[in-house]
Amino acid sequence: MSSEQFTTSIKSSVKGVLRKVGSRPVGKRITRAMGFVNKPGGANVGVSNVPLPGTVAVYFGDGADKIYQINQWLPVLEELHQKEEVLLVFRTISAFNAAGKVTDLPKVFVRRFSDLMDTYDDNDLKLVIYVNNSRSNFQSLDHPRLVHVHVNHGESDKLSMVSNKAKAYDKVFVAGPAAIKRHEAMLIGFDFSKLMVTGRPQLDIDFELELEASQKFDVMYAPTWEGENEDNNYTSLDHYGVAIVESLLENPELRVIYKPHPRVQSSKTPGVAQAHQQIMEMLQASIDEGNNHVISEQGNILAMFESTDALITDVSSVGLDYLYLHPEKPLVISDRRNNRENLHRDAPITKACHVIDQEALPELPALLNDAWSIDGHREQRLEMRKFYFGDLSRGESTKKFQEFVQELIVEREANLVNFRGWHS
Repeated sequence: MSSEQFTTSIKSSVKGVLRKVGSRPVGKRITRAMGFVNKPGGANVGVSNVPLPGTVAVYFGDGADKIYQINQWLPVLEELHQKEEVLLVFRTISAFNAAGKVTDLPKVFVRRFSDLMDTYDDNDLKLVIYVNNSRSNFQSLDHPRLVHVHVNHGESDKLSMVSNKAKAYDKVFVAGPAAIKRHEAMLIGFDFSKLMVTGRPQLDIDFELELEASQKFDVMYAPTWEGENEDNNYTSLDHYGVAIVESLLENPELRVIYKPHPRVQSSKTPGVAQAHQQIMEMLQASIDEGNNHVISEQGNILAMFESTDALITDVSSVGLDYLYLHPEKPLVISDRRNNRENLHRDAPITKACHVIDQEALPELPALLNDAWSIDGHREQRLEMRKFYFGDLSRGESTKKFQEFVQELIVEREANLVNFRGWHS
């Protein structure tokens, strides 16, 4: 056999193996990535020299499973769009498609890094907003001309709210004094002039009512998900969830509204998934008996707050959003770690509300009844609202957000005199 025939034989054998491997789902992804499959699903379609609208880009590098992180910003971005054109930039087709179902804002799907840089460089984009701490954000941050602004997708006392990645952005928009103290406690060598207090623009929106109030006392139970690691796990579901709902159902004067975090529904964590399923079955059984309890797995929780009389939740943005909008209403927060000292240190809001932990569990019905019948923490919550959100009243956060975006654009434009450009 000649060397040429031998080489041809080897190539043929390799291609044969790849065809067999490529018939499997994972194999298909591998062969497409290597360029062996000439199909649109495996192609990287460039976007250079394609004119796109917008001065403000909103970057989202994750998939549709995390689309809720950008969804709560959409009303704010749609309002900003009236002053500064907004372009949504997606790196996954699943998120691109999911966003198309909920907003008419211009959007683009950009797979490759080189095309992302071309998108930024070939158009009149001036500022990029980031709503999470995705690792892919650092590809976007590589472009030096634009202003890079981190806004996060909520305001909470979770560990994930402060990241060392904040050092990479030009500016970080935060809700108020509590967020500043959070950064001071967690970051070393951070330039605190990066922080800009904007309040919570998402809470300025007048949402269409999603839930009618009942004649009973309406209590919402809104647990968070289990996070991506134990340090960021604040859910009450696997520890107290079933007991909480059982206690609520025992009181005929209450209507129970179950509104879990969007990612609870797809949780693979046994304790969380089991508790969620058991709660769903308990509530559905009561509903079948004629009670008007509510199960809402994917609804807009902010649009449901108005119809509630009290909230039970975990350490998350939900409790703080409720504090901002309804500081006069009873709030109960869980502590899965059963360490009241650390809880008060890490989540100051818990000093101004009843807390559910292992010690309180045996007296749960009495605790909950005391929370809304006596509510001895009301004045503390009013003070705590100032700690988290300053003196901003509803409507002022949006104004500050828009002003800061426009100021940063003007400031950056003034500093581009000697900038040579990405492709220069």
